Formats: sequence, C-alpha cells, structure tokens
Amino acid sequence: MRPPPPLLWLLLHLGAAAPTADSPSQLPAPQNPKIRLYNAEQVLSWEPVSLSREEGPVVYQVQFKYATSKKWFNLRPSHSHHVNCSRITATECNLAPAGLAGVFQPLHNVSLRVRAELRERASAWAVVPWFQRYLNMTIGPPEDIQVTPGEGSLTISFSPPFDIEPSVASFSYYVHYRENAGGQQVKGPFENKLIELKDLKPLRVYCLQVEARLSWNVGKMSTPGLFSNVSCHETTADASTKLQEVVLIAVGTFLSLIGLAGACLFLTLRYRGLIKHWLRTPPGVPVQIGEYLRDPEQPVLETLDRDSSPQEDTWDSVSVLSVPEE
Repeated sequence: MRPPPPLLWLLLHLGAAAPTADSPSQLPAPQNPKIRLYNAEQVLSWEPVSLSREEGPVVYQVQFKYATSKKWFNLRPSHSHHVNCSRITATECNLAPAGLAGVFQPLHNVSLRVRAELRERASAWAVVPWFQRYLNMTIGPPEDIQVTPGEGSLTISFSPPFDIEPSVASFSYYVHYRENAGGQQVKGPFENKLIELKDLKPLRVYCLQVEARLSWNVGKMSTPGLFSNVSCHETTADASTKLQEVVLIAVGTFLSLIGLAGACLFLTLRYRGLIKHWLRTPPGVPVQIGEYLRDPEQPVLETLDRDSSPQEDTWDSVSVLSVPEE
C-alpha cells in the first residue's frame, strides 16, 4: 500500500489534532483579567466572552490558590467567607463585599484565574498575576476631613481610609501644608486622627493636604497613600495680634478725631462771616399780631391799646410850632 501524498498526510494529521466538539478549550478565554485593590475593595474583573453561533448564556468560574499551595480552589461560599464566584454570569467577582470580611488574609500571596463555561465546554484559564493585598493595594486619602482655625494654629480631624486589623498593620498620617506664598512643609508621622499644627502665623492663609500611610507590624514596610484634596484656611489672631489691633484702632480713632477737630476749626475761621449769616435769628412776628392771627375776631387796635404800657401813652407836653407866612 502506497503512503498518501505529503500534503494529504499533513491535512489528515491537522484534522486529527483539531479539537472535537467536546474539547474544553473550544470557548475563547476571558480577556484582560485584572484585580482592583483600592482601600477595602477587592474586585476581579474581565471582558465578556462573545459567541456568534452558540446558544445559551456563558458562565464564568473563578478559582484561587495561595503561593504555598499547588491546588486551586473554587470561590464558593464557605464557613470563612460568603463570596460566590462559581458559575456566575457577571464579568466581575467581588472578593470583599460591603460589610463582609474579605476572602484572603491581607499578607497572603494569592493567585486568581477565571475561565468561561458553556454546558460541558470550557475555555482556557486566564490567570491573574499573584498579589498581596497590603503590598499591592492603593490607599486612598483620609475621609471626613474637618479643619478648625485657631490662634496661630489649625486643628485637623479625620477618619482613616478604611478599617484595618490592628494586629497586622496600622495607619500613620502626614500633613503637607504651605503658606500661600511659601514653600511646602510636612509634619508627621502622627498616630492620632486629631492633629494640631502649631506655631503658624496669625491671620495667614494655609493650604494643606493629609496623607495616610499603611505601616506593617512585621517587616517594617510602609505603603504610601493618596493625598486628600487641597483645602485652604486662615488662622485667627493670637493675643499679641489682638492687642496690636486694639492699640491701632485706638490710635486711629484719636488721630481721626484730632483731624476732624482741626478741619472744623479751619472752616470756622475761614468762613466766619458766612457762618454768622447762617446762624442769625430770622425776624419774628410781634406777639400782638400773633394773637390776632390766632383770634381774628378780636379788634387789633384794642388789643394793641390794652397791651401797651401806660408809659407809652403819657406825654409831658405838646408844643405846636408854626412857621410865619411870608
């Protein structure tokens, strides 16, 4: 029996190597799997698998393993966690739901992988590089920041970015601040969530940001965090500044009064005649005329005669002078 031609032999072997309908690798694998580690968030996400000729929904299976183990485990609810990422239709797996503890310890090295499944068929695994939560996470800025200005000081209160296990790590805080026209300064580390910046200049505007850093209790490692938004605040006056303000106000008032008195004296001397004219008493109405105007029925002549004094009605003598006619 003659052997088949080389081309036919190659096609036969390629056909034999082609996956059958039941091959687990016939589905395309999920693309771009990535893990988001921000504060307490731990979310694995990937792009959905699209099938053009298949019917039925595609589900996804997520597995994990620790660096010290070679066995992969399905992410199903158990006594240690409530996360279910086994045969799900969503394209993400939340490893730390709100209000619940995360699946993995913060210092454990963890690897994740995900694949698509459709009935008895499955895709290849898409593996996410191993991560360690406290090492690879992004730490956000402190929350609920409140700044209270004081006498040459600023008091800052806030809450941590998220809750941590005190037996594993702790937060330390740094304040980055500067005067409007000055250089950047840093104060820290602070362990308390109430910080007071002292020895600041009174009545000056300071702009500041707060940073939280995660420090491990073992290994003396530290993970820096993001800065908070810039906020600017003006300090209040201290005792010496208030005394200076009182003295300046008093001196300013005294000088203003002196200046006002001098101006009044100058105007009085310069416009003395005009001022006398303005201040001269205007002519008044005689009393008898005023009474007549109040009571027109009263004879004015009798009123004048009655009100006149006897001395005015007495004459010592009357002389008649005549001029002789020419």
